[in-house]
Amino acid sequence: MESEQKLKQIVEAALLAVGGPLTLDAIQALFPEQEQPEHAALRVAIEALQADYQGRGMELKEVGGGFRINVRAEYAPWVSRLWEERPARYSRALLETLVLIAYRQPVTRGEIEDVRGVSVSSNIIKTMMEREWVRVVGHRDVPGRPSLYATTREFLNYFGLRGLDDLPTLQEIRDLDSINRELELAFPGTASEDGSEQLPDAQEGAPGAVESSADGGSPVETEGDGVGAPSDPGPDSGRRDHCAE
Repeated sequence: MESEQKLKQIVEAALLAVGGPLTLDAIQALFPEQEQPEHAALRVAIEALQADYQGRGMELKEVGGGFRINVRAEYAPWVSRLWEERPARYSRALLETLVLIAYRQPVTRGEIEDVRGVSVSSNIIKTMMEREWVRVVGHRDVPGRPSLYATTREFLNYFGLRGLDDLPTLQEIRDLDSINRELELAFPGTASEDGSEQLPDAQEGAPGAVESSADGGSPVETEGDGVGAPSDPGPDSGRRDHCAE
C-alpha cells in the first residue's frame, strides 16, 4: 500500500512539474530500469489521482499526448486573470478550415476551397502550422502534387481530445459561432486574415495579402477580413482518420 501511495505521488509530482501531457512510457522512464512500474500500475495510480481530484479545481485528463493536469474549465474566467495577455480569438475562416481538415483529413487546400467556396488565405495555413495544429503528411498524386494536410497530437492536446473520435459529430455542430462560445474565445476585436483575432492593444503587423490556392484551385472569392459564412462540410465529411503522429 505504501509503494502504491508513493507511486501516485511521483506521478502527480511529474505531471505538475512538466506542465503538459506525459505518456505512460515517459512516466515509466523516470524510474531506474530495474524499478520501472508496469503500465497497469501507472494507470491505477492515475485513476486514483483522478478520484482524488473529484470536486476540486483541477482535473487529470487523458489527451492525445498522454495525461495532463488541467484547471477545470469552469474556473478559467478567474485563473485567466493571472495573465495580462488575453488569448487570441480565432476567426470564423480559420475555424472553418480547421474543422474541414479535422473531419476530412488528409485533405488538400484546393479541396477545402471547393467545400467552402472561398479561397484559403496562406496566412490561415501558416497560423495553424505555426501552432502545430496541422502538418503536411504527403502529396496528392495529381498534377501539381498538392500538399495533404492532417491534424497533429498538438491539435488534440490543445483542444483536450484523446483522439479524433472525441470530436462531436457533424449533426452536433450547428455553426461555428457556437464553437466560439464553447471555447470561450468571444473577445472583442477585428479578425485578421491570418485567422487570429486582432485585439485593440495588439502590436502585431498587418497580415499579408490573400493568395490563390497553392494546389492550383481558383479562388471563388477572397477571405477579406477573415470571416465568411459557414458552409456544410458535405455528407462524406464525417469520416475521421487518425491524426498524424
